[in-house]
Amino acid sequence: MTKKPTSTQKDGRVATNGHVFSQNGTHSDPSGKPQGADNRRVELGKKVTLLRGISIIIGTIIGAGIFISPKGILKHTGSVGMSLIVWIACGVLSLFGALSYAELGTCIKKSGGHYTYIMEAFGPQMAFIRLWADLIAIRPAATAVISLAFGQYILEPLFMPCDIPPMAVKLATAIGITSVMYLNSMSVTWTARIQIFLTFSKLLAIAIIIVPGLYQLFKGETRNFDNAFELTNVKLSGMPLAFYSGMYAYAGWFYLNFVTEEVDNPERTVPLAISISMLVVTSCYVLTNVAYYTVMTAEELLASDAVAVTFAEKMMGNFSIAVPVFVALSCYGSMNGGLFAYSRMFYVASREGHLPEVLSMIHVRRHTPLTAVFILYPMTILQLFVGDIYSLLNFMSFLRWLFIGVVVLGLIYLRYTKPDLPRPFKVPLFIPVVFCLTCFFMVFLSLYSDPVNTGIGFAIALTGIPAYYIFIYYNHRPKWIQRVTLEPYITKT
Repeated sequence: MTKKPTSTQKDGRVATNGHVFSQNGTHSDPSGKPQGADNRRVELGKKVTLLRGISIIIGTIIGAGIFISPKGILKHTGSVGMSLIVWIACGVLSLFGALSYAELGTCIKKSGGHYTYIMEAFGPQMAFIRLWADLIAIRPAATAVISLAFGQYILEPLFMPCDIPPMAVKLATAIGITSVMYLNSMSVTWTARIQIFLTFSKLLAIAIIIVPGLYQLFKGETRNFDNAFELTNVKLSGMPLAFYSGMYAYAGWFYLNFVTEEVDNPERTVPLAISISMLVVTSCYVLTNVAYYTVMTAEELLASDAVAVTFAEKMMGNFSIAVPVFVALSCYGSMNGGLFAYSRMFYVASREGHLPEVLSMIHVRRHTPLTAVFILYPMTILQLFVGDIYSLLNFMSFLRWLFIGVVVLGLIYLRYTKPDLPRPFKVPLFIPVVFCLTCFFMVFLSLYSDPVNTGIGFAIALTGIPAYYIFIYYNHRPKWIQRVTLEPYITKT
């Protein structure tokens, strides 16, 4: 297997410990660290403060779901009261997962999230399989789906009450994806600032729902909560599906761990940002659902395709036209936060030798991982116009919980194999155990409820095994692979 080069400069390219840097006058200081023309180190700076960390987590978790379709939990629980309990329980379980990741983020101070933690606990092959599934299917499809929601809702005020032409939605979506990738490639600071603005925008949108809803509740509008815990319609067989929907709505609490190296004072910032974010998100989700139920009956909520729009029409009249705009901003925030986080995973994977070296290039002036930001662009645009995105997400979604469960299992494994590893933040053992069991339960539920699509997704992930041996493991790789990975520019040691 090819060893990692130490420090080389050739044809204007600089590589240090796996990093490949831009040309434009870069050179190394006496310690071997690459520098730009202004003698500053060419590296990703620590620009993620506590507020920016909170905005990344909240801004990525809260997407379109809470505004459009919270009816999945109500449908599977069968009662208003039970649905609220599931929302709270999913928030607590997500907090357990987030606290587990907070421990990992403070004892393994490397960016990359899932990929890095699986690498540390179970080795490079398992980490590459996770990376492979993300790269070829999960991330492009997930980005395309949330971007389609952005395209749909940003155009809705222009076409109301008519239907929006599908091609117009796709073109607006493509413009949204392009703008997010351009923003992330130009400036980390401006990406973080815009993320903060978008996070406050979606919190304002939620407040616009919560405040009038609670006002009606305090006025005595409680008839929709009569017999809230009526159990005649509750089916135990539907409860796992309700939890699955709830956990999906909370997904995104792990994104700050993808940028750990850029977090200022990670020992303090990571656990604090995660804890504050989960408290805010759980409170917003529960109170938003209480507001919905105050104004709408369970039957009206189940009949609505966009719950927030129906709520606004009943409460705000003409002002309801603003709701699609807020939903679009919410989706844009999820797109921005997700791309910011996942580009760092590809950057770290390139640094570890699992992706072409070009992906660990840092722009010499802007200090952004330019190529790592744009790697998803072709696949995302392709799936946007020609792919069956929703089917892809259906049979790939279970892989998210499988690998998150593996990560938290790795935390438990590291407790016993590396007991002396510094842990500035350490959670009680029962927290990762409960969360790990929850993840694997949802995985087995997927296998039981939809074995065909789940099996297809599992098969796609397993293609990462031959890919690992072809592209990574064997010492004598084909010359075209060497050219793609820029090996001619790297001195072998």
